[in-house]
Amino acid sequence: MSDLDPTLPWLDALKWDADGLIPAIAQNEQGRVVMFAWMNRASLQETVHTGNAVYWSRTRRRLWCKGEESGHFQKIKSIRTDCDGDVLLLAIEQAGGISCHTGRASCFFNELHGEQWVPVDQVLKDPKEIYAR
Repeated sequence: MSDLDPTLPWLDALKWDADGLIPAIAQNEQGRVVMFAWMNRASLQETVHTGNAVYWSRTRRRLWCKGEESGHFQKIKSIRTDCDGDVLLLAIEQAGGISCHTGRASCFFNELHGEQWVPVDQVLKDPKEIYAR
């Protein structure tokens, strides 16, 4: 049973936090989680409208189309929500295979080894080359 109210408009059925945000997890075609970000109503509407992932940047305080600077756009394949309607899961096709600003395939590249975080994924492209535009 879902906690989503099917009688509400799709945006209103979601549970937004006090800042009007909802967590969004981006997952590639292989099922790997490549990124986590926040969305607000406008970014989710823009994502649906354009077919590309658009997030809310809390640091820049503006909409942020993933790939606008790097060229590594995320094409939306599907958007799901959990049973509570408080988290989004975006199935994406990652342009260039790079999701992270560090030049890696995923932002989740640090692994806990004992009591130390160790980067375990290789850099696919130097960030200086990605953001040289």
